Amino acid sequence: MAHRITDPIIVPASLWQRPETMDALRSRDMRRLFHLLRKYAGASQTRIGIASGLGQPKISAIMNGTHQVEKLEVFERIADGLDMPREARLAMGLAPTAQELTRTVMPPRDGHNLQPPTPGTLIVDSPSPSEVEDPVLRRTFTRLAGASLVGAVLADNATAGPLHGAEEFAAALVTPESVPAAAQPAEVPALAKAVANAKRAYQSCRYAEVMSQMPTLLPTLQATCSDLDGDGKLRAYTLAADAYHVAASVLLKLDDHGLAWLAADRSMRAATFSEDPLTVGSSARIITHALMADGHYGAASTTAGDYAQRLAADMRDPTPDSLSVYGSLLLRGAIAAAQAEDRDGSLTLLHEAGQAGSRLGSDYNHRWTAFGPANVLLHRVNIAVCLGDAGAAISHARKVNLDQLTVTERKASFFVDTARAFAQWGKHEKVLHALRAAEELAPQEVRSRPAVRRLISDLLATAPPTVRPHLSEFAARIGALA
Repeated sequence: MAHRITDPIIVPASLWQRPETMDALRSRDMRRLFHLLRKYAGASQTRIGIASGLGQPKISAIMNGTHQVEKLEVFERIADGLDMPREARLAMGLAPTAQELTRTVMPPRDGHNLQPPTPGTLIVDSPSPSEVEDPVLRRTFTRLAGASLVGAVLADNATAGPLHGAEEFAAALVTPESVPAAAQPAEVPALAKAVANAKRAYQSCRYAEVMSQMPTLLPTLQATCSDLDGDGKLRAYTLAADAYHVAASVLLKLDDHGLAWLAADRSMRAATFSEDPLTVGSSARIITHALMADGHYGAASTTAGDYAQRLAADMRDPTPDSLSVYGSLLLRGAIAAAQAEDRDGSLTLLHEAGQAGSRLGSDYNHRWTAFGPANVLLHRVNIAVCLGDAGAAISHARKVNLDQLTVTERKASFFVDTARAFAQWGKHEKVLHALRAAEELAPQEVRSRPAVRRLISDLLATAPPTVRPHLSEFAARIGALA
């Protein structure tokens, strides 16, 4: 039967399950997807255009390869117009629709009321209809980026190609949670060692190493959480929360906000099922960071403050671990407030974090926080840069004792923040010195991060002739001119 151009496209359910379709979705190859729609759903260019809100000439250009879809809003229109199922939307890096969105960012305050998850899943209670329709909540689950962004920016050196295994890592994150993990359970001590190795690699800025570990580690953790009972199950969920936390941290470094959101959300849900307040507080840090990355600064600051208060109420006799997680949450909230241009709120949270650091006495790496007085000072540098106070940032930076910093990622981030401060001040030569120090200390921190590449690009446009050749040489060496 011939189709009228006004007829909706009826896509066979089997089409979304075909390997070539999933490959096209994961790579966001609309040319290939449209050809599959024509072959298996009988959809003409005109009908595809009507469904996706694009003109037939535009569809024709996409299908013959002379035009590529790049804007997120166009991907969203195509997905909505074709009524893509949840799995297809996630594979393409898009959020579920409002009707399909069945998870919340914030776990219930009363963790004792949580029911055990279904075996093989990490699911939380569904939100109320008002929460689903909340546009802010809806936006936090948009911009789920595909694996191509990860592969494009993460390389072991300036000339290396895309990271091998990046797509496998992305696939491990977007696999529907109702699908059993394609892995066998493992012993908890072995998993604890593997998660610690991943955390250690991240803090050493060996991001490629972390990414290579995740496709195996995450499914194994999920299978173990499903297999165990009692205290072993709770411990497995704690490890899963930490693993998803480090996965989200790397993705945020790469500006892959969507996949980072998914990892952060799974970290929080696993933390909730661990029934450990410190694990929940730690996962709240990555949720806050993901909110900040998506521009929700006010929500991020509020989230960090709420979880810090909740943790403070639970830790009547503070331990080094609880002080470290508490202080780190306050620091994250302080940065979010600064990005929201809430100077007073930022400084208040920063002061409270400083008090926690003083109580701790020195810098340690309890619960992988690298928290202490020196870390508070590093955040003063970052916050001053966020507030546009370049002079204050440099003044704080001069007080930093690098010998007190034991985590490479913190040192490298400090040099990048110092470079940003000098850039605000117009001290281009000092910017270059700071970036060289960061690159020598942690090559992947400089060569992998889009934020650093943008900084270098801006500097190339504004640097004086005396500095530009040296900056161009540095940019070429780290692969920032491509």
